[in-house]
Amino acid sequence: MTIEYPSVVRRRTLLKLGGAAASAAVLPWAAPADAATSRAITADLRPAPAKAAILGANRPKTDVLAYNGTVSGPVVTMHQAVPFQSTVTNGLDQGTTVHWHGIRLPNDMDGVPFLTQKPIRPGADFHYAFTPPDAGTFWYHPHEHTAHQMGRGMAGALIVKEPEPPPFDRELLWVLQDWAFEPNDQFVPGFDTPMEAAMSGRIGSVVTINGVVPGPIKLRAGERLRIRMVNACLARFMALRFTGHRVTVIALDGQPCHPFQPANGQVIIAPAQRVDLQLDTTGQPGRDYPVIDDFYGRHATYRLVTLAYTKQQPRRRSLPAQPIILPPNPVPKPDLSNPIRHHLDIVGGMMGGMGMTADGKPAPIWGIKDGSRTSDGMAPIFTIPLGRTALLTLENHTAFWHPMHLHGYSYTVLSRNGVKEPYPHLRDTVILRPKDTVEIAFAATNPGDWMFHCHVIEHQVNGLMTVIRVA
Repeated sequence: MTIEYPSVVRRRTLLKLGGAAASAAVLPWAAPADAATSRAITADLRPAPAKAAILGANRPKTDVLAYNGTVSGPVVTMHQAVPFQSTVTNGLDQGTTVHWHGIRLPNDMDGVPFLTQKPIRPGADFHYAFTPPDAGTFWYHPHEHTAHQMGRGMAGALIVKEPEPPPFDRELLWVLQDWAFEPNDQFVPGFDTPMEAAMSGRIGSVVTINGVVPGPIKLRAGERLRIRMVNACLARFMALRFTGHRVTVIALDGQPCHPFQPANGQVIIAPAQRVDLQLDTTGQPGRDYPVIDDFYGRHATYRLVTLAYTKQQPRRRSLPAQPIILPPNPVPKPDLSNPIRHHLDIVGGMMGGMGMTADGKPAPIWGIKDGSRTSDGMAPIFTIPLGRTALLTLENHTAFWHPMHLHGYSYTVLSRNGVKEPYPHLRDTVILRPKDTVEIAFAATNPGDWMFHCHVIEHQVNGLMTVIRVA
């Protein structure tokens, strides 16, 4: 299933994704605000148990946890610089929160339990309110009992619309998730096991788009499309090849970038990352083209989805040579003339255990170190003075890949393994490959205690997280 809508969107009824069915449903969601009046957009959420036809309408439904009864949704749509609010009512039997991933928002709206708010108790609610400063592709998910709740379906896309829509013919939204099933079409239990946590995390055998195993996606030749991709998996990395097509990356983690073709034709997307692609439909009418994921090598390669061209004549005879450039967001630029520097070491895992604590207890499986100091729960590992630029060197001493996410900020990726980025770009989640060293920088203009962690969820909940204070 794919979410599809015209690129040119008037300020009218927003859309949400309907129930987990084999085809997309477009339903009313909330009345949008008029930018001139700054009336808030409202999108209330209720996480609760539900059933979803993830494997198809002819298969038994799976017991899930979902927002508003929808796996991979509902799609929450906002408008740049227009206030937003959401009352989240907890229908679960355990605490939860909502983290609005990638949004530069006030610290008390960030959704981290015991750091920025108390968990929302069963039957209680919490009111979130903020104004998104950036247009782009974001997402939301829980940060309490994260592996259990996300692993059973609690995640959704968050789209912040530009004031002037870019001139694409259509947009497609792909929320990517994977699942481990038992023979009865129910999820394999036991999330966050020590073995999975010490290695690559839980990687499921079934991959879905927008909550269902995808059928063919129909395209018409001669179109220019925007594909918004969100990796909402617990641990699965992807390397997508669009066979027979040339795709252009136009945004990373919601932030517009200098358009480029991905190296070796692979669109790499880690857990928590987003990639916006421009896809020009240059295929032949009536033909099918597979989208392949070959991140884990030849023996684990599979077809994610099929792009199925209709037999219609092309919409255009030719498409412009130049890609569409998205307008930049107002992210403060770091001042690298005199930054505050810190060197953070990523340690632990199956090949490099953390050993024992001083009192003889097993230490966390993973850790982050700043010199001789190791991260300690929610205690800040260091403080950045408000208004200064932070330059962080991240060094991965482990044998595993880690997507490192900083809450409350988009940062500039400066270099990797001593090589400067040819086009420094903004991200909120950067990949650290085994033995990588990456430099990032950001202007510390958003005060508060901000979580910084690996977004392989089992790594995060087993020690690969810390807190950075901006004050």
